[in-house]
Amino acid sequence: MILVSGASGTTGSEVAELLVQGGERVRVMSRRAVEIPGAEAVRADFTDPASLAAALEGVSAVYLVTAPPKPVIDHDVALVEAAKAAGVRRIVKLGAISGADPGTWHARAERPTRDSGLEWTILRPCTFASNMLAYAPMVKAAVPLPNPTGDGAVGVIDPRDIAAVAVEALTDDRHVGREYTLTGPELLTFPRQAEILQDVLGTGIATEAASAEQMRAVMVRSGMDPDGIAESLAGMARLAEGRYAVVTGTVARILGRAPIGFADWAEAHRHVFR
Repeated sequence: MILVSGASGTTGSEVAELLVQGGERVRVMSRRAVEIPGAEAVRADFTDPASLAAALEGVSAVYLVTAPPKPVIDHDVALVEAAKAAGVRRIVKLGAISGADPGTWHARAERPTRDSGLEWTILRPCTFASNMLAYAPMVKAAVPLPNPTGDGAVGVIDPRDIAAVAVEALTDDRHVGREYTLTGPELLTFPRQAEILQDVLGTGIATEAASAEQMRAVMVRSGMDPDGIAESLAGMARLAEGRYAVVTGTVARILGRAPIGFADWAEAHRHVFR
């Protein structure tokens, strides 16, 4: 049995569906009801030890995704401790490229998995192509999209590729003890992503520079935790500085095919922006 946490999220649902298609026994965990055909669903919360114990009963491997409102590692610690008590053998932890930067929340959140004594794999993807979905209302309204990262480029990755790599790590012993930086096939700035989306949609999409203070104000209005805001702004600054301007061949090496390009992602999601 493989437990998929964050099963209602961007990668969790994809991981669960791929595992089911591959004939694996799958249990999906979420705080709210989630239905994935072929998978057993369980409601559980990282802050409820009893629910974690029930979710992990009979489980051999876990796909671990945490996104607490405040950037602390408590959820990772809770899951890892419950997994050890339940006899889980393997954890595949979804992090981010910033996990390679000491002191970041993602770096701290990796430690419980790495120090667990269980088999582990750490996935560090770059910017998700799906992050562009947040701008769909602005695209529809023909409002310029705010760009806080300037000409900073990153190897934007399709979440479907992240999920496919996660499935390999969950089911293949060759990935135990490995840390993988996952990227798409090319470096893209935010304005270039907008240009590609514009070409796919056949409609004009403009971008405009956004300062850190402007982005802070937006996040404050959304109710984000102050520490979360600080982490997000620091990540934007690192991207703008070119710290994440890297393309790896990891996805192609593990999956035996090229990673999905941003244009293909945009084509598959064009209906969202219409």
